[in-house]
Amino acid sequence: METLYERDLYAWATRNAALLRAGRWAEVDRMNIAEELESMGRSERRALGSRLAVLLMHWLKWRYQPERRGRSWRATIREQQRQVARLLADNPSLRPELPTLMADAYIDAVLMAIAETGLEETLFPEICPFELEQIMSERDGWDLMP
Repeated sequence: METLYERDLYAWATRNAALLRAGRWAEVDRMNIAEELESMGRSERRALGSRLAVLLMHWLKWRYQPERRGRSWRATIREQQRQVARLLADNPSLRPELPTLMADAYIDAVLMAIAETGLEETLFPEICPFELEQIMSERDGWDLMP
């Protein structure tokens, strides 16, 4: 038999929130609440990795296609910087995971840059050439690139 959790996530969430507020602990769907909370954490981590990948991809394009630099790339970089900063402000416990997230995001960034530019994979360094502070800089980042 299908549960409320499987049938209607919104109704399930609303019901369990009310049960928690009322202190009706025995009726709370503990297992699915725990699963949803873990899922929320993974979602925030994925969002940060995705934002880092887009940011890194644009920095790669900025470095390796200087003749194509323009306002839209600069605007995308600034938007991704704001979103990364916002995610880190909202989830400071993700900071220790930044080295891993940056390394994974860089692999994705290279693949996206290759797809968007047609440049050869061998052009890009195997290891991310940027530090987080560099790619997040609003003043100095533009000087990052030759």
